[in-house]
Amino acid sequence: MKYDIVLSGVGGQGVLSMAALIGRAAVLEGLNAKQSEVHGMAQRGGAVQAHLRLSDEVIESDLIPRGGADLVLSLEPVEALRYVAWLSPTGTLITSANALVNIPNYPEMDGILAKIRALPHSCVIEAERLADEAGHLQAVNTVMVGAASRLLPLKFESLEQSVRQTFARKGDAVLNVNLKAFASGRQAFA
Repeated sequence: MKYDIVLSGVGGQGVLSMAALIGRAAVLEGLNAKQSEVHGMAQRGGAVQAHLRLSDEVIESDLIPRGGADLVLSLEPVEALRYVAWLSPTGTLITSANALVNIPNYPEMDGILAKIRALPHSCVIEAERLADEAGHLQAVNTVMVGAASRLLPLKFESLEQSVRQTFARKGDAVLNVNLKAFASGRQAFA
């Protein structure tokens, strides 16, 4: 088994936290996980991306070749489109519907979302709304991991345990928000 994921977004959105949640779940199942990340201008709202490779065999490289990703998981629509070239022909793109407008000439959203929806395998998630309903807007990244959980070659229980292990130290309120966000993201994936 081999499963390759490109995660993307904008600095501060939680791209690396998504990778950590998924990677921890893989390790809980005894799989190998290898991650590479590029922060770019993350501190200034710039692009952030990570490659996460999961396998039951040794992983030689942490970088995913163009056309090799099983999943592009994005917190921002324009950043999602930036990594379409990494998708395999059977790969899926999942993105949040919510733009983080950090440049003056940000493209028109209807056109961006139309391009995403035109892909053979894609899903647009109303992640900000779901995170807000779960109790906190910062849980958008957990919503997105929940959406991806339907495709990941990982057990639901392992992913949920990863959420528990990651957020338990922050107290029951934060843990419960993230568990609810994870469940709502999973339910939202169509």
